[in-house]
Amino acid sequence: MSSTGQGPSGDGAPAATEDPQAAQDPRAAAAAREKARARAEAIAYREQNRKDRAKARTLTNMVWALLACFVVVAFLMIVTWRPKAEKITAIDYTAQLEDAKKVAPWVRGPAPMPAGWSATSVEFRTPEQSPITWHLGIVTNEKKYVGLEQSNVTGPKFQSEELGKTTDDGTSSVEGVTWQRKVLLDRKNENALVLVGSGVTTIVVGNAGYPALEAFASVLR
Repeated sequence: MSSTGQGPSGDGAPAATEDPQAAQDPRAAAAAREKARARAEAIAYREQNRKDRAKARTLTNMVWALLACFVVVAFLMIVTWRPKAEKITAIDYTAQLEDAKKVAPWVRGPAPMPAGWSATSVEFRTPEQSPITWHLGIVTNEKKYVGLEQSNVTGPKFQSEELGKTTDDGTSSVEGVTWQRKVLLDRKNENALVLVGSGVTTIVVGNAGYPALEAFASVLR
């Protein structure tokens, strides 16, 4: 009788191939499956760790690159930055000075203006706006302020309105005339020269220092 290749069941299906030892020992089969799972997890962990490290290196490089850019930009800004010079708009005050002298002959102005100094503000209050006052604001060649304030008020009120609180600081002799020095307590680094006489109060005030105030007082005519 010839062989037909059928299994014991006679249904024609091939016989299953199995590990004889695994088939004989279920515990060995379970251990093999656990070992395979552990190996797969280890491989997956190493792959994920490699990806995470690659991302971290990329982020770190990006941060350092940005910091380097910021440092370069900051350096260039520091090297190339220049403060903008404050624009000074000079005015011609001579016409108003002449008009003021016609009304109040005691009004004074610089003749000549010190070299490099520029008038930036002027105001004359007429008798109808009693008391009479004359103002001339000036910027020096060192960008400091000097102001001339005059009035036909000789009491302390005019000084107080123009200077605020002050303290005496000795005297200055200008063209043989003694001026009272004042330190302004309400305005930082400002001083004044005050002259009271012949019914007029003349004040030279600013932050240019006493030598500049004296130089200006010496050219008032």
